[in-house]
Amino acid sequence: MAEIGPYSNYRLTVRLELANKPGIFSRVAALLAEEAANLGAVDLVSATKTRMVRDVTFDVHNEEHGERVLARLSTLPDVTVLSASDRIFLLHLGGKIRVEGKIPINTRNVLSMVYTPGVGRVSLAIARDKSKVYAFTSKSNSVAVITDGSAVLGLGNLGPEAALPVMEGKVMLFKELAGIDAWPVCLNTQDPDEIVRIVQGIAPGFGAINLEDISAPRCFEIERRLKASLDMPVMHDDQHGTAVVILAALTNALTVTGKRIEDIRVVVNGLGAAGTACCRMLLAAGVSHLLGCDKEGIILSGTPEQLRACRTDLAACLTRTAPIGNLRDALKGADVFIGLSVGNILTADDLDLMAPDRIVFAMANPDPEVSPELAASHCRIFATGRSDYPNQINNALAFPGIFRGALDVQATRITEGMKLAAAQAIAHAIPPGALSEEYIIPSLFDKTVVPQVARAVAAAARENGVARRRAPGDSPASPE
Repeated sequence: MAEIGPYSNYRLTVRLELANKPGIFSRVAALLAEEAANLGAVDLVSATKTRMVRDVTFDVHNEEHGERVLARLSTLPDVTVLSASDRIFLLHLGGKIRVEGKIPINTRNVLSMVYTPGVGRVSLAIARDKSKVYAFTSKSNSVAVITDGSAVLGLGNLGPEAALPVMEGKVMLFKELAGIDAWPVCLNTQDPDEIVRIVQGIAPGFGAINLEDISAPRCFEIERRLKASLDMPVMHDDQHGTAVVILAALTNALTVTGKRIEDIRVVVNGLGAAGTACCRMLLAAGVSHLLGCDKEGIILSGTPEQLRACRTDLAACLTRTAPIGNLRDALKGADVFIGLSVGNILTADDLDLMAPDRIVFAMANPDPEVSPELAASHCRIFATGRSDYPNQINNALAFPGIFRGALDVQATRITEGMKLAAAQAIAHAIPPGALSEEYIIPSLFDKTVVPQVARAVAAAARENGVARRRAPGDSPASPE
């Protein structure tokens, strides 16, 4: 693929036809300067004695700003706007993925083996022993990425068509980071019963199910029912992938600050899909003092014994109709704040209510719960979900390795132990001597992370008794 240059969310390339005489392009440059549009590359496409065609690339603030600049360019004398393209839309043109066969079908002989009549022998072998489907089809390395479009990124209920480019991006990550063939499946229904029925119906063709961008609380029921009915890994990544990476980052943050997980006081704000899974993961990892807040206030609390008892089903500890305080109350003396809610809800005074050497994970996107500039002087360790600040907590650090490990041992499900193992593997990807306040989580481009996570998850699957393949060297099934 050609180099596409540095990221800009609103970069336009405009093809202009200009009169070939002095001063014309300077009008274009002056207009862009007036509009505070950042001028980039200027390329000559063609020229004659009277006309010149140039491609002009510039950055704008947003779509509305871009439309205004284009409208003004169209009014310049001796300047004609021939076309305008947005680089992000061009990158998506025709979709971002495709299917390719492993073997070229270039002779009748090959055709007879990969399709009829030769393939019939393979079908009969699988019919006699269904476990052979893992050896002789793509099932062993395939994941269905399922969405109903009800919670697309942070944009809301956009529907299945609008979710498709996001799912295409997700399957690209599966392939690039873990070598897994994943398939976007966008469903034209938001009824939990229908979603469960459809996924059950298509499950034989896949080795695992990744639920994605399905709104809470429906996502909990859908995942629970699919896990109970399917003999394969099912994971809602928005819940568990996020929770795994948060635990990994917290593990290293505690090492830096010299605190112990069983002693710290943690506040989780935002008890949707990710927040609920995060609470359960933290309790499983040994957190004893936890408060959960939502827009109602503090609605998750209890003694260490009560919290441990209800960690698999937090409903027993939730009191939405009777909050016991607000977010500021929860922050008093807290060591850790984990935000999975909305932007700009914390002030410097709020942070100063916390204990010394405070750890703040502000995960709301695009605006964190507290601005990074403010947090820098009011906490020891700060992390966000954004890539333009240190310590990005990105669930793409978790799901490729989790599914790679689960597929490698043909796991029947993803257990709590497998997720805890994944979190520890991500944390340990950074050598202890390299840890610092601004380096508590590895980069998404660290090629060692996925193999380490996959090995840890596979080992945990064997320990938990959910692995069909007992060792990486197990030979594939014979055809007869």
